[in-house]
Amino acid sequence: MPVPLYQAKAEFFRTLGHPVRIRVLELLQDGPMHVRDLLAAIDIEASSLSQQLAVLRRAGLVVATREGVTVVYTLSTPDVADLLSASRRILSAMLVGQGELLAELRAETVR
Repeated sequence: MPVPLYQAKAEFFRTLGHPVRIRVLELLQDGPMHVRDLLAAIDIEASSLSQQLAVLRRAGLVVATREGVTVVYTLSTPDVADLLSASRRILSAMLVGQGELLAELRAETVR
């Protein structure tokens, strides 16, 4: 029995639900990166990064290619970068709304 689309979407967003995975995807927006460069930029244990990269690979969000003894990661499609940009816009709009609400609350306490 096929998985309903809404369930597949939920699983996709669960894949994105880890800060290291989001950071990796953000870094890869600028182009391919060696694992050593990802490690330096994220500052986590190599085993933890490897685990998160495996999740992203299985989900089809990144592609790994071997260059000699090193592995280079890239985004699987520019759509991943588009999704991250959309999430920034949505988050910014949410924070603006919260800032406006906070300003209203502060104004009420002054009265």
